[in-house]
Amino acid sequence: MNRRPNSRRWKLAVKIALGCVLALDLALGIVSWRMAGAAPQAQAQKLAQLTRTAELLAADVHKGRQIEKRIPDLKSECDDFYQKDLLPSSSGYASIIADIGQMARKAGVQAGGLTFREKSATDRSLKAVQISTAVQGDYPSLIRLLDEMQRSPHFYLLDELVLTSAKSGMVTLRISLRTYFRT
Repeated sequence: MNRRPNSRRWKLAVKIALGCVLALDLALGIVSWRMAGAAPQAQAQKLAQLTRTAELLAADVHKGRQIEKRIPDLKSECDDFYQKDLLPSSSGYASIIADIGQMARKAGVQAGGLTFREKSATDRSLKAVQISTAVQGDYPSLIRLLDEMQRSPHFYLLDELVLTSAKSGMVTLRISLRTYFRT
């Protein structure tokens, strides 16, 4: 007779546990059913995003490999630029004075004095030289001067242009540019 009350309790505990498991199973089924409707869209978006990222990375790798193949040619081009376009520091100032004077005469402008300021550059034994000058002429002549500077066989970086008007249709242009000398 003792076994009966324990058996009833055991059956009751099993029924309660089974009810809880069924309730949790029902709740998980509802959550799973709701998420199943949204999951294909989210997965498709994620797949499209990952595909696009993979394409971009593959394009970057391809571009990197093309650059890697051109490195010997680029080194040769850089060495040529260094030797041909950059003046040696021993004759650089005289060459710049002559070059800018020739460009000013060809463009039909009056050039003022040139001022130079040196800075040491850290790469490849270079010396940076800041050049400032003022030129005077009509507007088309100043444009021709800038075009001559662009076509010069020597390397010039234009840093600043300041245009001011002067008397009798003449315009003054202050030019600040940079070049580099081989040391």
